[in-house]
Amino acid sequence: MRLYVGNLPYDVTEDELKGQFSTFGNVTDVSIPKDKDSGRSKGFGFVDMPAQAEAQAAIAGMNGKMFKERALTVSEARPREEGGGRREGTGGYGGGGSRRPTRRY
Repeated sequence: MRLYVGNLPYDVTEDELKGQFSTFGNVTDVSIPKDKDSGRSKGFGFVDMPAQAEAQAAIAGMNGKMFKERALTVSEARPREEGGGRREGTGGYGGGGSRRPTRRY
């Protein structure tokens, strides 16, 4: 079961997060997405726990828990939406209208 962990401190490491959730059971993977430009954490992460009972216990035990002076938000992760969040369409140029100057009489 994949868990979403929100409101993470920006300086938290994957090892620290794994340590927090390991008290509830086996953790198979931890990932904290980074901002492409700054390389800093985006403030959320994901924890994979194979046993559903252990994952539910982690949700109950960690949701709202203070971690490095921040109250964590923990829930079951939702599946990723189709398209990866990219917008389809004109590419932001709006379109329409002529590029020729208008004549004024």
